[in-house]
Amino acid sequence: MNIIKYFFAVVISLSVLGCSDLDENAISQLEPDERAVDLETVETTVAGAYGHLDARAFLSRALGLTLMLRSDMVDIGNPSTNADRVEHDQFTVSASNPLILNPSNPERSFWPRLYQMVRGANETLRELEILDEQDPGVKEEIEARARFIRAFAYYHLVRLFGDVPFLDETTTTANASIAARTSVDDIYTSIISDLEFAKEWLLDTRTNRAIPGKAAASAYLASVYLTRGDYQAAYDEATDIINNAGLYNLALEPDYRNIFHAVNTDASLEPLFVIDFVGTNINDESRDYLAAFTGFYGQATYYPSGGWSVMVPAQAVFDTWDDGDYRKEVCFDDTALDNNGNVLNFTQFSSVDGRNTNRPHIAKYTAMAGDLPQANTSGRDSHSNYQLMRYAEVLLIAAEAAVELGRSGEADQWINMIRERARNGDGSGAPSAAPANISGATVADVLEERRLELAFEHKRWYDIVRRDLGDQVFGPNGFEVEQQGTQAFDSARDYLLPIPPLEISNNPNLTQNPGY
Repeated sequence: MNIIKYFFAVVISLSVLGCSDLDENAISQLEPDERAVDLETVETTVAGAYGHLDARAFLSRALGLTLMLRSDMVDIGNPSTNADRVEHDQFTVSASNPLILNPSNPERSFWPRLYQMVRGANETLRELEILDEQDPGVKEEIEARARFIRAFAYYHLVRLFGDVPFLDETTTTANASIAARTSVDDIYTSIISDLEFAKEWLLDTRTNRAIPGKAAASAYLASVYLTRGDYQAAYDEATDIINNAGLYNLALEPDYRNIFHAVNTDASLEPLFVIDFVGTNINDESRDYLAAFTGFYGQATYYPSGGWSVMVPAQAVFDTWDDGDYRKEVCFDDTALDNNGNVLNFTQFSSVDGRNTNRPHIAKYTAMAGDLPQANTSGRDSHSNYQLMRYAEVLLIAAEAAVELGRSGEADQWINMIRERARNGDGSGAPSAAPANISGATVADVLEERRLELAFEHKRWYDIVRRDLGDQVFGPNGFEVEQQGTQAFDSARDYLLPIPPLEISNNPNLTQNPGY
């Protein structure tokens, strides 16, 4: 696995674009038919597309900050943190927000990074067209990996921005620079087509789940169908995975903590698709920034340098979580060890450093980095895994679709599997009474179980958007009222992010989203 990790790291350090963000081909590159293409070339290209997953512009930093802070689970901690982060937390995002696109450092923004994934996938598909004939299924499996990552990138883009330019392997450089916005429906049609192909040709199982297998493609298909409100298709895809869990080598991890343990998670059967960090700083890429952003200054609980107290749960998120639920223990740090060996309650965190906020902090990322023996720089230089899709989410997709189809009994079964795991804790003692089994699950019940089970895993904002929950969760009864009052959330504007102005100025066919 380490060989693959370092290969991805080298690829990503070489694959940052310096040209227009929608430009499919850097000016200095040759088209595939103008150079030699062999199997090693194609493998390098598709690895380059996946290499962008552990970039600081993706979930580790830029997009991770955006998704977490826009949710109702996480609020700004350090009041002196960068304004571009506060904008997402307060729903005052400017069209030129640099997390989306910073013209001075585009490689550190997520709009160009997502299109770089698309670019790498499309380049792979072009190379496959001229690759010499291989053993049966070889080219198809590589194509499946390319089409999976392209679908993955567009799935983020379409949920973040709505209509966006759609570029595929047939797009020329000239056409890319004037591409108009493609409708959401058409983009989803392409996403589904790519994932269906991936499901057909990817391997049933993989030891390294940073590379998708058949179940990962099926799970994302189920997620897409759920987002689109096609509940029968979502149910069919999710239950197919459940019924074939043995074939795909999938199961719930007995100890919830192990899913977020940097070492133990590699042996877990729960992950379907992960970002696998390399534990090495390469041009400030492939670094676990969420450990720093969710830790607090000056604490030695995991590593002496501590974090930055930027993304901190709203107090009500912690207070309303049942103390008997083992997942609460895994998700939060409500005490910490300072650098002098003193145990501090969260109400004392600011006594260590005034930039710390006195609320329980997120533990999933700091604890992962702290599991490792090597020295960490605020936890960043780790080889943690970020969970992109895991078996518990498949169960919850099936449950939500089942409720919509009038099959609440089946939904109860799948939710209760997850709750039983939570009750069992680390398996060393008697099971807890919480969370109790559910009966007669509703959609609201499933969404609440997703909020708890998938806490701080970049899912909550997308759930808020697809279920139109914004006015509810950011209103006077929302979690964050105590910290900042009723937020400036505007459902007519804030479900979508702005199209970067630089792209609009470079492309006369692009238009801006409403409200920006």
